[in-house]
Amino acid sequence: MKNNKLFKRLLIIFLALVVVACVVVPIPYYIEEPGETIDLKELITVNNQKDNDKGSFSLTSVGIRRATVFSALKAKTEPFHEIISMDELTGGASDDEYMQIQEFNMETSQNFAIEQALKLANKSYEMDYKGVYVLGVEDNSNFAGKISVGDTVTKADGKSFTSSEEFMKYVKAQKVGQKMTVTYIHDDKVKEATEKLIKLPTDKKPGIGITLTDHTEIDSQDEVKIDAGDIGGPSAGLMFTLEIYEQLSDKDLRQGKKIAGTGTINSDGEVGRIGGIDKKVASAAASGNQIFFAPNDEITKEMKKAQPGIKSNYEEAKAAAKKLKTDMKIVPVKTVQDALDYLAKMK
Repeated sequence: MKNNKLFKRLLIIFLALVVVACVVVPIPYYIEEPGETIDLKELITVNNQKDNDKGSFSLTSVGIRRATVFSALKAKTEPFHEIISMDELTGGASDDEYMQIQEFNMETSQNFAIEQALKLANKSYEMDYKGVYVLGVEDNSNFAGKISVGDTVTKADGKSFTSSEEFMKYVKAQKVGQKMTVTYIHDDKVKEATEKLIKLPTDKKPGIGITLTDHTEIDSQDEVKIDAGDIGGPSAGLMFTLEIYEQLSDKDLRQGKKIAGTGTINSDGEVGRIGGIDKKVASAAASGNQIFFAPNDEITKEMKKAQPGIKSNYEEAKAAAKKLKTDMKIVPVKTVQDALDYLAKMK
């Protein structure tokens, strides 16, 4: 009898521990869900002035949290919730590298948005080249362990450059196995590393072994400040552009309406595809927005072959709005001008 009672107590304790573990112990998966919809009046000032006009331009976000067994099971029953692996979230990058890339994507998004708004408002500006931003480091690179994702390369052998293309042209003009001294900025400190160049698998030319892009910054008489906090990624580009242009032009683009949206922006004003748009539509609808701008991206034959069921962001957004039974209007845009044209005709 005593043994039975002890066994039952131990079993109850064990089951209680299992339940607690299912609730609090993280597993190697994440849950994507509708995030915040944020009024950009709260984040952006132009020439130290806030936007006080009626209505709003809002960015939308996807919430990401580490899953537990309990939260993962719960997420399977909730609309607009998705369970993804660590590799699906980070693309194989470490947590630190992922955060660095997200921060750079946000910074680039802001620069392109400011550039587009200045162009639209016929304001003068210059694009300052800061160096080569490191997006990835190959495992076989001799600079691995020294240069890291998030660093900015400023010189090669003491020479400065005006673009990443110019930088790559110089490196490829050297010889495989030749030593090169690279100057770079890491955590706001200038550092140097000297290592041998490797043969790149793509073109068999010499290289450092890094994935790179231009690191630029806008220089203008008009001071634009964006305080995005811990929001990362490039998907707020379109909405940043609209809010900055509203303030620069002193036009009432919104006509008092609450307008949300998503989409990357590039130097040509093109609006690009983003992930998790269904969750962003759900967030925007819950926040009472009347209009939602969605990228009307082209789905190529190659994309359809790789993902037979793939849809454009606009199609995904329409499907999400239908599922939500919301009156929020989904508006397709390919460029920032498409959004401005819609706003000009809006009633």
